[in-house]
Amino acid sequence: MVASAPARKLYLYLAALFITSLVVSNLIFQKFFFWYPFDISFFGIRLFELSVGILPYPITFLITDLISEIYGRKSANQVVVAGIFASFFSIAILWIAGVAPAIASSPIDNETFHQVFALSPLAVLASMIAYLFAQFIDIRIYHYWKNLTQGKHLWLRNNFSTFASQIIDSTTVILLLCSFNVLPWSLFWGLVTSSVVFKIMIAAIDTPFLYLFVGLFRRRFKLAVGEEIHLN
Repeated sequence: MVASAPARKLYLYLAALFITSLVVSNLIFQKFFFWYPFDISFFGIRLFELSVGILPYPITFLITDLISEIYGRKSANQVVVAGIFASFFSIAILWIAGVAPAIASSPIDNETFHQVFALSPLAVLASMIAYLFAQFIDIRIYHYWKNLTQGKHLWLRNNFSTFASQIIDSTTVILLLCSFNVLPWSLFWGLVTSSVVFKIMIAAIDTPFLYLFVGLFRRRFKLAVGEEIHLN
């Protein structure tokens, strides 16, 4: 199906949500919190002590799965590339903002700004390396299962693709952050396990939302099961 003006507009909004969630998650990652419903230890490491950067991150995988389902693999890959470009652009902005000296009357001085944002470029770099692999793997696995099931069993491709990509993403990004001395190695296994379990749980929880949004899109644009909207 050739994309109509409303279909293009919705794609633009989804892309905006995706890019915003991705960039924000890299900017706020230095604050950590404890997920109170669970108090579990793993080999002496307390789990579910998580970076707040993880909160908007699962949204990106929900959106790429939604775009993959409605707009196809090519459109999903384009959004991922745009998100990576936006993240690297944010590194440049942070670097320029850090170099610019604060005036005496500035509410935020150089030291405070450096403390909050100095590690963000490293975090973005580590995140992008991991994210590049994870998202493309997510999209590839998603469409593999979509083709194998002939467009049926949405829950299967949504969860299988997200589970695999999140394990790769979490392990790779925390490995790189520890290698760059952004995080101590003592936190590695606890953060990896907590991050993977949290993301898998969120992926399972977001499955009904994916069904809801896919159903709304199909009804709005009169799409058959497995049919996609072509933007180009």
